[in-house]
Amino acid sequence: MGFDYDLFVIGGGSGGVRAARMASLAGASVAIAEEYRWGGTCVIRGCVPKKLMVYASEFSTTFEDAKGFGWSVGETTFDWSKLIAAKDKEIARLESAYQANMEKVGVELFEARAVISDPHTVQLSTGQTYSAKHILVATGGAPFVPDVEGAEHVITSNEIFHLDDLPKRVMVVGGGYIACEFACILHGMGAKVTQFYRGEQILRGFDGEVRGHVADEMREKGIALHVGTDVVKITKTDSGLLVRCTNGRDYEVDTILFATGRKANTKGLGLEKAGVEVGRGGEIVVDKYSQTSVPSIYAVGDVTDRVNLTPVAIREAMAFVETVFKGNATPVDHELIPTAIFTQPEIGTVGLSEEDARDQEDIEVYQSTFRPMMHTLAENPERMMMKLIVSKASRKVLGCHIVGSAAGEMIQMVGIAIKMGATKEDFDRTMAVHPTAAEELVTMRDPVRS
Repeated sequence: MGFDYDLFVIGGGSGGVRAARMASLAGASVAIAEEYRWGGTCVIRGCVPKKLMVYASEFSTTFEDAKGFGWSVGETTFDWSKLIAAKDKEIARLESAYQANMEKVGVELFEARAVISDPHTVQLSTGQTYSAKHILVATGGAPFVPDVEGAEHVITSNEIFHLDDLPKRVMVVGGGYIACEFACILHGMGAKVTQFYRGEQILRGFDGEVRGHVADEMREKGIALHVGTDVVKITKTDSGLLVRCTNGRDYEVDTILFATGRKANTKGLGLEKAGVEVGRGGEIVVDKYSQTSVPSIYAVGDVTDRVNLTPVAIREAMAFVETVFKGNATPVDHELIPTAIFTQPEIGTVGLSEEDARDQEDIEVYQSTFRPMMHTLAENPERMMMKLIVSKASRKVLGCHIVGSAAGEMIQMVGIAIKMGATKEDFDRTMAVHPTAAEELVTMRDPVRS
């Protein structure tokens, strides 16, 4: 049977675009459909615009720190509209680059919504229908807002990038990395920020000591962080939004940002009709080769809810092309993935938390908390933390956790060593680079506990 395409990709984000390009370069005939904008969550309303906003928000502290180094800094003002305009220009540039790179290698692009009608057929919102030997679903995830009275008044991480003005009073609801990052961003830009999280500590799933350290630093900076607290009801008033919370108190704010999790974007895709198994949260169930329960249909990225990070989606896409179009069965290795969380202070982490490692085997913990050199003359109280989790038996470094400036940059390099199986003695043998904050990683001699 002849097909219109060897591969039809649904979703033009990081995973889908990479799969389409690489499959086309491997000689396949490829089409891709995207209903919103090329680039997906990461490029359009995720990592990229968020990191630009992180940079913008950090200048308020930089101006203050400069005084300690002899700089005279005059009155500073922040113009939200200028930042948003510059951000939009950069996002448009990246989007056109994504589009051009696919067109360059012969991928056919459809700006339309696509749904699956059977294991080899895709129907577009334009009315066109196409057949494909393989279908790849890469539709990502979307913000989830719980059923709270007055939820129609809240915004999510989708809308935060497009507000007309910086709100003066903001409530952030949630305790994951998106909630914590935006609480820090908005605070750095000058908003008065209150953050609610219903759990006992923010950043669930990360190392306990890291979570506590970042929560303390956020409060020290002036973010009103309340754990064990949730929203009961939201009411619109003449002067803003009135929030009733579980502790019985009322708060009035201008904007409420819900960052309470994300769900796989699978609604109305026709998956059930095609026989594709879907999990309880709507995620597509796949094997280690990203193949679904239907042999001709694959899925990569956040829609599979494995490890929801852009580089993971790209790596899954590469492995999919190797497996399906190059005859080289390639599973994706989801172990020891370095991650950065752009809170202020920043977090870089790879490997196991102290809690998870302790459940697994006997360990030693090496830890150092200090005020970095940059902060001494500035009289900035922010403290940095470095932590290594070491196996007593193998001496391998099972986890590394960094909190402080450039933690994300550092963890990328540390991630290579830990992925290679570096031991504590390998770290100790490495000469320190002085004066840097990172030298602490190779100069921690004695465990703080074991």
